[in-house]
Amino acid sequence: EENMTVTEDFSRVENTYQMEAEVCIIFSDFGKMQNVCNLLIEKLGTSVTISPPHFYHTPEAIDTLRRQVYVAAVGNTRQKAQEVCRLFGQSLGKPLLIREEETKEWGGHTDSHLSNSPDSLTLQERIQNATAYASCRVFAVFEIKGKENRRNKLL
Repeated sequence: EENMTVTEDFSRVENTYQMEAEVCIIFSDFGKMQNVCNLLIEKLGTSVTISPPHFYHTPEAIDTLRRQVYVAAVGNTRQKAQEVCRLFGQSLGKPLLIREEETKEWGGHTDSHLSNSPDSLTLQERIQNATAYASCRVFAVFEIKGKENRRNKLL
């Protein structure tokens, strides 16, 4: 309920009363939004008008994206280092240094930043324009362990 506002307007037209309601809902799940829109159209038919969605990213969502990209970059770096160690018959030890070198973010435009009218874009174009991307380059130094003695492995 905290992500929903309802504005109602009652008016008298001749001998009948007419009610118009505007419901604004903030969705964090695109699939749920589509399901609610479909349900409203199915139940209310032509008496309902659904405006095109406005996409935006909360600061918390962008922070989560940054963290996920950084963790993935560190994981990829460790995996590559392990593969190189295996190639030379070594084993990878603990990380000695991990440093974020560069982070880039792009996309994530909202409707108000687009040069085209939001109504002239297809839903796919609106989603594409609002999609946020991030990349992260990391520098990592790992401890490399020498070949382990086969006799020690057997014990």
